[in-house]
Amino acid sequence: MDDRGGRLPVRRRAQGAIAAVAALGLAAGLSGCSGTSSADVTLRLVAADYGTSAADSTRAYWDRLVKDYESRHPDVHIEVTVQPRDQVDRTVRRMADAGDPPDLAQSTDYAGYAAQGLLYRADELLSIPVQADFLGSLSDAGQVQHVRYGIPFAASTRVLFYNKTLFRAAGLTPPTTWDELAHDAQVLKAQGVTYPYALPLGPQEAQAEALQWMLGGGAGCTDDLGTYTLNSQRNTDTFTWIRDELVGAGLTGPVPPADLDRSEAYAAFAAGDVGMVDAQPALVRQAQRTGVAFGTVPVPGRDSTSKTSLATTDWMMAFKKNGHRDEIGDFLDFVYDDNNVLDFSRTYDLLPVTTSASDAMAASAQDKKLAPFLDQLPLAELYPAGKPSWPAVGADMTRRIGQAVAPDGDPADVLDQLQSAAVEAEGATAG
Repeated sequence: MDDRGGRLPVRRRAQGAIAAVAALGLAAGLSGCSGTSSADVTLRLVAADYGTSAADSTRAYWDRLVKDYESRHPDVHIEVTVQPRDQVDRTVRRMADAGDPPDLAQSTDYAGYAAQGLLYRADELLSIPVQADFLGSLSDAGQVQHVRYGIPFAASTRVLFYNKTLFRAAGLTPPTTWDELAHDAQVLKAQGVTYPYALPLGPQEAQAEALQWMLGGGAGCTDDLGTYTLNSQRNTDTFTWIRDELVGAGLTGPVPPADLDRSEAYAAFAAGDVGMVDAQPALVRQAQRTGVAFGTVPVPGRDSTSKTSLATTDWMMAFKKNGHRDEIGDFLDFVYDDNNVLDFSRTYDLLPVTTSASDAMAASAQDKKLAPFLDQLPLAELYPAGKPSWPAVGADMTRRIGQAVAPDGDPADVLDQLQSAAVEAEGATAG
């Protein structure tokens, strides 16, 4: 047993097995050759690119990590393919559908593959200390039928960013309720601010903005039993309020929310054209680059600060097709070493998914800018990623939810359509 618990490193396991066979004088007979060394193993990993340009591509992170790992394990080779984040899911799906999945993949979806019996369980791969170190809410979200297949890789939460210069000029304080947010937006509009409140419900991950508002309204997209409740009365009331009090009042800027992408909203904030926007840690560095003076507060809720914030995470998963379970597990233990987790999180302004790395970040002065996001993570709500139907449901939300808040939109009708499609998707993936 090694000092991480349970499993010896790959080379030590292989050497131990070879030594035992040699002692029995059976090596040549078993293999028809000398049998004095184990065959090299190559693992293929499809990874998402969290960078914003070639200069900060995630390729550089994986190159460093793989070089370090292979120097310690010369009989294991890691081939990494880095894909844009909006393409990585499709790439993995094409490979899996062709019967040639990678050994490891990052994705926003793992449940569908788990339901098909294609993935290793997390407890088949990871050492006990690594398994125990994941933040509880993230670990639970990686389960299908109470078995963990999705291994959290990177997390983020949301806070309300506000432009300090614009707020100071207008004599405003950051809002804690929806009514205060609408009031502040009205004042900012009167001051000539282009986007008093930026509401990105366009094709780029609109389901995240929508779910944050659902949570602020005291609901969500599922109930406590995991049943879809997209068309609940609380959700209907939430999007009706957004339509009437924000969009209809002209407080969301010149681009209709259904056409405004997250990246466009962030760029407008960094340019000084946005008064307020719900955003992830990525906006911190973007705003700092342009010199915008900004502050952050918890996302407002209907009657007070939202009791629950949205957290999102991407998942690591391991396919069984090519075997190599021990090598995959050993490599993942290395990936989730604190130094590597912190290196990745700091490089890409994301939150660690392990308790030990989170504690280290919370105690570090260099990570102070991420503290507001880190504070939200322990009790944050995640997508229902353990439902095989969620990728289809989330994609449908992204396509349609912007229609609900258009000035002439019908929130109840749009949410009814989403609910019907969700029920159908759930039935198609059941069993």
